[in-house]
Amino acid sequence: MCNHDSRDKNSAELADIFNLYGDSYIEQHRLSVSQHKAINAICNCRTAALGGNLQHCDCCGSEIISYNSCRNRHCPKCQALAKARWLAARQAELLPVEYFHVVFTIPHELNFLAGYNQAIIYNILFKAAWATIQDLGQDPKRLGGDMGMLAALHTWGQNLLQHIHLHCIIPGGALQNNQWRSGKPGFLFPVKVISRKFRGTFVSLLRKTYKNNQLKLQGVITDLANPAIFTQLLDQLMKKEWCVYSKKPFNGAKGAVDYLAKYVYKTAISNNRIISCNNNKVTFNWRDYSDHNKIKKMILDAHEFIRRFLSHVLPNGFIRIRSFGFLANSCKTKKIHKILNLLGQQKIPDLKKESIDELMYRLTGIDINICPYCKKGKLLTIKVLPNFKHLQYNQYCDTS
Repeated sequence: MCNHDSRDKNSAELADIFNLYGDSYIEQHRLSVSQHKAINAICNCRTAALGGNLQHCDCCGSEIISYNSCRNRHCPKCQALAKARWLAARQAELLPVEYFHVVFTIPHELNFLAGYNQAIIYNILFKAAWATIQDLGQDPKRLGGDMGMLAALHTWGQNLLQHIHLHCIIPGGALQNNQWRSGKPGFLFPVKVISRKFRGTFVSLLRKTYKNNQLKLQGVITDLANPAIFTQLLDQLMKKEWCVYSKKPFNGAKGAVDYLAKYVYKTAISNNRIISCNNNKVTFNWRDYSDHNKIKKMILDAHEFIRRFLSHVLPNGFIRIRSFGFLANSCKTKKIHKILNLLGQQKIPDLKKESIDELMYRLTGIDINICPYCKKGKLLTIKVLPNFKHLQYNQYCDTS
């Protein structure tokens, strides 16, 4: 009898780090419920803790155990299928227009404030980015119509430190009543104009949030409770040039969505970047963008590695992939059909919902119902293995 998810025992994974050093980290630090859940899910993913199926080959008689995935959005093992389904759905909605990749980044001076106010700061980021694009699009001197945008939140850099930014894909045009207005070929809006409008909108929303006493100002940012010091921070932010990247993606509309899909279901670190975890140290590869994109090795104390990773665990229920304007979920089917009609194109075809078996075959060319040993027999589930994840969760989670 074999575990269908067996792997090289010499390799290191995120789960190994939490299994080795998670308990000692939890004893010394206060974690949120979502952080506890992430640790627990990653440790239990594709293990007996989550249950599974015992399958029997009707040809060679092999018996195979397939354990269930945790499906936690922070688990590096569980994003491939979700990404594939998201990508197929977005490709079916593509317009025959140029698309642009825009990245909105907030200054590192806001990292500590974001650490204590994740949902608030991230929501302001989404609001400010969309308000910037929508306002510029509605400007009669530019496109004079309603824009659309897909946005995915990232909070990390390659070294796992805070680097809070949005990856956005924006169609190059606007819907104006019963007319589609395309932008100039290869051009959306001037980057400096986007950057400064984004900066002003973000700071204005942050100032309003502060005045409404919605921010937690504790720990190392307690001094920001003093209005004079907070105003000084805002003034400092307004004097900086904020980083906004805007570029037409490669390979047309499909290339744009393919490009965004790389970011949509990424986790802070993938298992293939982790080299080792031993002697209270974690070694992993990272790309140093400031040094000609060189791949380097970083060695961190295990607890520091865990701290960095957990700083990117999002609050429960937080939506990190959002759509706006004529791409918003509430109206996109109607609006996209309207735009396609204005462009003389066919309507969106109905998207066939793929089963797990069909999706895996399309992605890998492997039929997961065929025995991996004899390559002939069919695998039949003969027993469902129960999970005991509630027992595991109690081991970690103290929500008091």
